[in-house]
Amino acid sequence: MPRTSRVECPGCPPVRALTFDALGLIKVIEARGEQGGVPKVVERWGEPDASKCVVAASFHDNKHDPQDLVISFEFTDDELLVVARKSGFVCAIMQIEVLNPLNGDPCVSVSNVGNAGVRPEDDGIVGLHLFRRHRLESASRSCTLLACTTKGNASLRSVEVTDLPAESPSIDSLKSWNVSGSGSVLCSKVDGSEKYALFGGKGVEVNLWDLDQCTKIWTAKPPAKNSLGIFTPTWFTSATFLSIDDHRKFVAGTNSHQVRLYDTSAQRRPVMSFDFRDTPIKAVAEEPESYNIYIGNGSGDLASIDIRTGKLLGCFVGKCSGSIRSIARHPTLPVIASCGLDSYLRFWDIKTRQLLSAVFLKQHLTEVVFDSTFADKEVSHAGADSVVQEEQNVNEIQGDETETLPVKRKKMPKGKDESKKTSKENEENKKLKSKKKSKRVKAEGDDNAS
Repeated sequence: MPRTSRVECPGCPPVRALTFDALGLIKVIEARGEQGGVPKVVERWGEPDASKCVVAASFHDNKHDPQDLVISFEFTDDELLVVARKSGFVCAIMQIEVLNPLNGDPCVSVSNVGNAGVRPEDDGIVGLHLFRRHRLESASRSCTLLACTTKGNASLRSVEVTDLPAESPSIDSLKSWNVSGSGSVLCSKVDGSEKYALFGGKGVEVNLWDLDQCTKIWTAKPPAKNSLGIFTPTWFTSATFLSIDDHRKFVAGTNSHQVRLYDTSAQRRPVMSFDFRDTPIKAVAEEPESYNIYIGNGSGDLASIDIRTGKLLGCFVGKCSGSIRSIARHPTLPVIASCGLDSYLRFWDIKTRQLLSAVFLKQHLTEVVFDSTFADKEVSHAGADSVVQEEQNVNEIQGDETETLPVKRKKMPKGKDESKKTSKENEENKKLKSKKKSKRVKAEGDDNAS
């Protein structure tokens, strides 16, 4: 029997999250309510089809970066959702779709085909990123995408979005290069400035690339053999940058349940390395403006770690029964979301590491993203209401105290009450004894008289 634990779920703050699963479905989960709402599935986009499995996704709203607007659409407030999915069972040809994040309507569909028209069979996409800033010179109704496949084929393209989805989209300024000579790429990540990207995988050491020049600027060196002379093979499964402003420090998780910290300005080997449990690390997420990271492994363990010392800060309460495949940090609220092969989407409190709520979504989940615009709008109203409610509660409490104070009576201490009771009992016993004694003396006097 799997290990299970039952915990109380107080509910989560107003959030909106999008999940992607192995049957190609996109589900929108929303939680409403000031005192902690229960998240529910409000929309489902697409039809279940295993041949259209979503393998990667990227969502961006320009609310936090108004100076770097890339796209301007009429149907949404500068938001865009991009997904990469399979296209058929025989050939793993990937399809990149640009969707409306409000209703899931497709805007653009691009196949993963190179300039020569060669279809990359059995070369699935493992990394997808939608850029916030306009990297390539293109029209206002265009978006810039970075995609990387398992064979290391990275491509940077600008896709023009048309009003009619049926029209064939125009792809401008396609740049492609290879990030690995051999092996399989399993993870990729773009830094906060969107100028650098790192790649790693099975047989591929983590390497850092300059996206402006499409050149490699740094490559990691494998760790030395241990005391027994055993060499750990290269197998990276996840990676993330530690800071938005600094691309030199990043964390990578391996299949040998190791977490490694790299600093490109210091050395090529890991600055720090430590083990976490006994199963592969499947997901890593950073804490903005902090040195904490969140890691999830193949056995469903989710934990917070101080990367400066490698100290385990604590595990999140509520055991997941399947492998964790994605961890998302909310940009404004102290909440993270995790999902995986147990088909549950879970929301966690960062400060207490308690489970806020869980939603069963039936399919194996591959990724989860937050919609920060929805959360910010709801929280602003909730915060204003909470301030008014707190003032009302304070006034009510003060009013109650003024009314109840004259009515209150002093209660005798417990010790004094007990002493009074014992003294009364002693007096009654003495009276009974004196009565019995007088009766006995009187009976003896009658006997002598007779």
